[in-house]
Amino acid sequence: MEEKFKSIKNAGIVGIMGNIFLLIIKGFIGFASHSQSMIADAFNSASDILASLMTFIGNKIASEPEDSTHNFGHGKAEYIFSLFISITMLIVSLKLLVDSISSLIHKNTFDFSWILVIVCAITIITKLILYVYTKKLYTLHNSILLQSAYKDHRNDCIVTTFTLISVLLGKLGIFYFDGIVGTFISIWIFASGFSIFLESYNVLMDISLDETTKEHILNLVKEHENIKGVSDLYATPTGYHYVVILTISVDGTMNTFESHELADHLEKDIVALEKVSKAIIHVNPV
Repeated sequence: MEEKFKSIKNAGIVGIMGNIFLLIIKGFIGFASHSQSMIADAFNSASDILASLMTFIGNKIASEPEDSTHNFGHGKAEYIFSLFISITMLIVSLKLLVDSISSLIHKNTFDFSWILVIVCAITIITKLILYVYTKKLYTLHNSILLQSAYKDHRNDCIVTTFTLISVLLGKLGIFYFDGIVGTFISIWIFASGFSIFLESYNVLMDISLDETTKEHILNLVKEHENIKGVSDLYATPTGYHYVVILTISVDGTMNTFESHELADHLEKDIVALEKVSKAIIHVNPV
């Protein structure tokens, strides 16, 4: 687990450094040339910096073990920070959407420069390197944060490719596509922010386990022939993982030691599941 948190930390630091570099060059060139798509792409990098920073801070807090005041650990910290990220992304995307639509209505133009093309190329190459690096870490640790990061880098490659197309069309005097790409990027940022918001909201509101995992747990219960039934099955998220609480029924003539030994074996089986960090089992004699 320590290696996992270290990998997420490193991915966050590399992401911050890479996106700061891209923000500087895209922001400077975008405002200098009045390219709406490049400006929107720069804001996309700014939101990526914030996301990487929040991921870094949230990961640091979430890596703290459980203690007397936080009995199930600090895993939800990541989702609290993710909620902040999503709200910021939604606000930025709406601002960009208004500016891009205004650019289309007023038929704004921009000053074409081959530097714009070079910036797009640098961005695509940088993001491709970050994508390969983060994807490799994800395959090692199967972390949802790393998964989100590598998908974000991949998506940025696609976004900047559209920016590059709009820049090249500008050389041909086709400027309206610049506003269209700016609109596309703003909608893209909004959709990404809304997705993060929903995921964070669900975890913070203690969304239950998916039905497939619940079914898997019930199948594990059935493998223990001395368990006569399950009357309750609850689960609450602690971050990436869940605490599972269930009540099992056993023969009333079974002694206390045997019933608790049975519960201990079932707990180990359930905790072995990828999404579960702890299992609490109540034994009900019938």
